[in-house]
Amino acid sequence: MEAQQRHPFLKGLSKYRGAAPTVIVIFGASGDLTKRKLIPAIYNLGLDNLLPNDFYLIGFGRSPITDTDFRQQSMQCIEQFSRRKLNPELWEKIGNNTLYHSGGYDELSAFTSLKERIEAIEKNLEREVQILFYISTPPNVFKPILENLGNSGLSHRHSGTPLASKVIIEKPFGHDLDTARKLNHTITAQFEEKQVYRIDHYLGKETVQDLLVQRFANSIFEPLWNRQFVDCVQITVAESLGVGSRGGYYDQSGALRDMIQNHAMQLLALTAMEPPVSLSPEAIRNEKVKVLQAIQPLSLNADRSDAVRAQYDTGLIEGQKVNGYLEENNIPKESFTETYAALRFQINNWRWEGVPFYMRSGKRMARRVSEIAIQFKRPPGILFTQGNFFDIAPNTLVIRIQPDEGITLRMNSKIPGLETRTQPVKMDFRYATTFGSNTPEAYERLILDAMIGDGTLFIRGDETEASWKLISPVLDNWRERGRSGLDSYVSGSWGPLSADRLLWENKHEWRRSGP
Repeated sequence: MEAQQRHPFLKGLSKYRGAAPTVIVIFGASGDLTKRKLIPAIYNLGLDNLLPNDFYLIGFGRSPITDTDFRQQSMQCIEQFSRRKLNPELWEKIGNNTLYHSGGYDELSAFTSLKERIEAIEKNLEREVQILFYISTPPNVFKPILENLGNSGLSHRHSGTPLASKVIIEKPFGHDLDTARKLNHTITAQFEEKQVYRIDHYLGKETVQDLLVQRFANSIFEPLWNRQFVDCVQITVAESLGVGSRGGYYDQSGALRDMIQNHAMQLLALTAMEPPVSLSPEAIRNEKVKVLQAIQPLSLNADRSDAVRAQYDTGLIEGQKVNGYLEENNIPKESFTETYAALRFQINNWRWEGVPFYMRSGKRMARRVSEIAIQFKRPPGILFTQGNFFDIAPNTLVIRIQPDEGITLRMNSKIPGLETRTQPVKMDFRYATTFGSNTPEAYERLILDAMIGDGTLFIRGDETEASWKLISPVLDNWRERGRSGLDSYVSGSWGPLSADRLLWENKHEWRRSGP
């Protein structure tokens, strides 16, 4: 109470207090995501006093281990991966309510016994609980899990009440448009759309959430966010790592499926959408769907394609020589899977007509960085354009998502001295400097929002289909062409020369992303 009197904005956290009694069931309890992200996220919510008083965690997996073993493994996950140290007293409270349930994902009996176990918890508490199912498994078992949740009655518990069951589904949401539609059909056969939370952890990142604040809470940006003032938008999701031990998985996915169809397209939607009528989840998601549906289908003509793909070749990363993609483990020598993809979008609406949106994502690039760059139009070329004294760059607003979250505004300034000379300078805001470095993990915010039923940062079914409708034709085209048209780039570079062409045709160029 005292803190709220000092800082009235803390009252905004009140929606998280007093969440309903909850049982979270994690399918894929022994998986890497559960160990590294989900269990530490739940622990940190407990540390912030944001878990319900009556809270249970049930890990569901094929391995027949005991509750005690699962508790021990969970504690080790927290010690190794949590952003904050283990508090033994808090963990004792959470750990006592941490259970393990073994069974096959295709075994109805395992789900029936899970239901009985949850009913026993309710009987012990003498009150009803909501269940939050978290499907953190490979996509090939999504269908049996969803169907068995329905067949066992678990998906229909307390239907129509605030305690109705909820389900979180990890990406990928399908492999193409057809499989995305089939997955949505499977989901909605067992759950209502309002019970479904398709999770993309990028939407839980602080800078992504701040994007709406920057757009709509600052009068210096909002009037300029349109075709009259914006020259182009560049979205970069770059990694310096290669495929590593994930070669077998990655070769079935590629950069377009792995990063662009989900993460990058979400960044585009939030950047380009119209102002929502309110901050309600459906108002925001409605505008995201509208802008995705307004994107013009990509041209795939060989002479002037809107899509470029490439594979990384041998090169240097931080001074160390690294292998090319075809030399990595579990990669077929004839593979034409792209490790880099660049796309050029046009949005057919009043706000963005004529403004190109460029998007790129790749592995083994110069550095790890995710960012959105809004490049504004240059002023009329009347002043400060002659001679070598004037170094004028376009004003650019850069929203850095990772690492080193923050916002940079590039502007032009006079160099001190007797002569009038100019150079670009940066105004830099960093989250760690202003707010401290112990920022909550994305999964903490997303799990918490799902518990209280706030779908703002989750993806709706029609949203996934709108994104796949744009991306699937590109994937089909690349599959038909095989290695024809597949470019290469040196590891440690910013991608192939053919990706530069996407911008040169509009007299633009990729910015050198990062600090």
